Amino acid sequence: MVDFKMHKIAITTGDPNGIGAEITIKALNALDLNPQDVVLISNKKILDFYGKLDKEYEIIEIPFNFEITAGEVTAESGEFSFQSVKKACEIGARAIVTAPVAKNSLYLAGHKFNGQTEILQKYLAHDRQLAEMLFLANNFRVLLLTRHVALKDINLTKDLVVEKVLNLKEFFAKHFGIENPKFALCGFNPHAGEDGILGREEIEILSPAANELHKKGVDITKPLPADTLFVDAAREYFTSSLGEKFETTRPIYDCYIANYHDQGLIPIKTVAGDKTVNMTIGLDIIRTSPGHGTAFDIAGKNIADETGMIEAIKAVM
Repeated sequence: MVDFKMHKIAITTGDPNGIGAEITIKALNALDLNPQDVVLISNKKILDFYGKLDKEYEIIEIPFNFEITAGEVTAESGEFSFQSVKKACEIGARAIVTAPVAKNSLYLAGHKFNGQTEILQKYLAHDRQLAEMLFLANNFRVLLLTRHVALKDINLTKDLVVEKVLNLKEFFAKHFGIENPKFALCGFNPHAGEDGILGREEIEILSPAANELHKKGVDITKPLPADTLFVDAAREYFTSSLGEKFETTRPIYDCYIANYHDQGLIPIKTVAGDKTVNMTIGLDIIRTSPGHGTAFDIAGKNIADETGMIEAIKAVM
């Protein structure tokens, strides 16, 4: 168990061959933070390759004695990525912000993790804690019941859904100050199964989970068709972005609970794009990251958009 004594935010720069260092430098320069509030986990060689910081930040150096090959997947970059996240978990920072890494680079380096959330789970979780993926764009929030897993391998259970939603409610009270959040539960199948005609996950797993959660005082819907569930969330996001109040006769939910990765991320990323923030919850500290990947196709060209990194840093300030 990590002793969280450091009052700084730890920021990693991600895969050395991706856009992570570039967007980190641009974001820090744009935000004008107090250097005393930040510690970078990176390598000076990598930072110098991708830009120049306007201020001097503490840097915890991760060794990287290799050529930077922007846009390429390598075992060396995967090892650096892994060691950076692991170090962020070890130093006792009050929050972690991670730049994107590549799963295939991690695998080449021998680290069989399907993402950074899984690394955080290994090195920060204790006492049955579960690292969960919550995606944010202003008040548009989506929790994933499963993480990086193939559709054919999704294995939801009633108990798993109940545990994750109870953890989510606790987080909303602690972090957002919302004591009784309203949750919308996505159906698993098209049209939420149509009473079992299109699948039985709603009948056998999701509805029983919702019923048990109701008994525990959670305000959650029955499984609802996901193809229309996010419409008002999108409208509310665009309206609030214009500084206006969204009016509707239908409920606006504090969080939408998706069964699998793309069910939840397609709607929020379509609406918010680079402003989407990936937040890891359920551990003793919060971790955030931009809601996009390494963008190898533009790495080293100095054209990467730092918006996502700015939003990720702002989310833990």
